[in-house]
Amino acid sequence: MQREKLITKLNWFYNLELHQVDLYTSQAHAVEDIYLAKALSRFATIKQQHVDDMVEAIKQLGAQPIKLGDVISPILGRVVGTLTGALGVKNLLKLNITLEEKAMKDYKDLILKVDNPHLFEILWSNLIDEDLHSAWMANKLKELESITE
Repeated sequence: MQREKLITKLNWFYNLELHQVDLYTSQAHAVEDIYLAKALSRFATIKQQHVDDMVEAIKQLGAQPIKLGDVISPILGRVVGTLTGALGVKNLLKLNITLEEKAMKDYKDLILKVDNPHLFEILWSNLIDEDLHSAWMANKLKELESITE
């Protein structure tokens, strides 16, 4: 993959993961279910590692992460996190699952195009985390829907 195109893709993941750190942190503060709050906080911690990995990968390519993302992604994450917390746990989980599925698709697409073994491993690790987050949230949603039926 061409260097500039790879940097653009990595910046996409950097911004997405940065957004999700604040999204999940805000949601964790907005929900009353302690187990869900703890899980969202844990997801935010894992997402922060993804952010750090993307920063490292971008810098290894001789570039810097897009600074606009440092400002907009956290603000957007906090706003959306607070709003989804107010819209109810089921809607919160549905939104999060959609975001995780988008991230999984994009990670899969990029994995097929990289030839750097270190980056390949980072992308696979992040993809698996996304899949685990999505599966946990889908299971939690299913549990909540069975309670309210």
